[in-house]
Amino acid sequence: MRLTVIVPCYNEEAALHYFYEEMQKVMQQMQEVEFELLFVNDGSRDKTLEVIRELAAKDERVKYVSFSRNFGKEAAIYAGLEHSTGDLTAIMDADLQDPPALLPEMYKAITEEGYDSVATRRVSRKGEPPIRSFFARMFYRLMKRISKADIVDGARDYRLMSRPFVDALLEMGEYNRFSKGLFGWVGFRTKWLEYENIERVAGETKWSFWKLFLYSIDGIVAFSTMPLSLSALFGVLMCLVSVLAIVFIVIRQILYGGSAFGWPSMVCIIMFLGGIQLLCIGILGSYLAKTYLEVKKRPIYICKETNTSKKNRMEIENE
Repeated sequence: MRLTVIVPCYNEEAALHYFYEEMQKVMQQMQEVEFELLFVNDGSRDKTLEVIRELAAKDERVKYVSFSRNFGKEAAIYAGLEHSTGDLTAIMDADLQDPPALLPEMYKAITEEGYDSVATRRVSRKGEPPIRSFFARMFYRLMKRISKADIVDGARDYRLMSRPFVDALLEMGEYNRFSKGLFGWVGFRTKWLEYENIERVAGETKWSFWKLFLYSIDGIVAFSTMPLSLSALFGVLMCLVSVLAIVFIVIRQILYGGSAFGWPSMVCIIMFLGGIQLLCIGILGSYLAKTYLEVKKRPIYICKETNTSKKNRMEIENE
């Protein structure tokens, strides 16, 4: 049984050696498994690539794909899936917030219990700023209500997947990717493992509040058309309110006269309606922008350097 571990890396120079040491312990424990460590260098600006090269020079199980620039974690995950050669494939971060020690249990769940994938979720957010944790929980609750994809609160990208699961993900070659939604959308039988939040072993997080906010918008747009429906509903409601207001003003003018004055209130109403219109146009623009990027058919990533090949999987199956 061959197992590929995909490790997206962006400025992870300080954490890579710690990660490799922990993976060595797991690989020694799981000697019945043939491991492949696939590092995806997402345009790092530090010495991440140099460290990966050093690991590859001393361990033939270490493979890597290096991008021409930073394309984002979603592109790194997709590149890892494309270059994966394992019967099973795992995705985990290099900062050890995804504990490698869970791999043996995840492996047994697929090989002995018949699951297609084993996913992980954090049951606590210890160490995170309270505001960030609050908005994260609100995002998962919102996605659960407006999307058909199975997105679990606290879900991590850390999971172990069977080859059919990976192949299903690769069939969705969309440019705008939201992996947490894609994992749930493809279905299959999934087991969830829970663990307490673990802080980074080294380095600093690359996910600021603003980046997470933009990422959440990408997820909502990618897996729900509810914002479009809400904008249309706002339009209908405001039309009804406007008609009722006009009828009220006309009747009051006929009965009492001189009651149609009050330009300050009129300005406020116009600004309010204008704000709603701009909001709806912005929502529509988000979907249009995603469509624009999709129809360009640009590559999800550009590989600058690698010591592996997408053909490896086919060659292994033919052996």
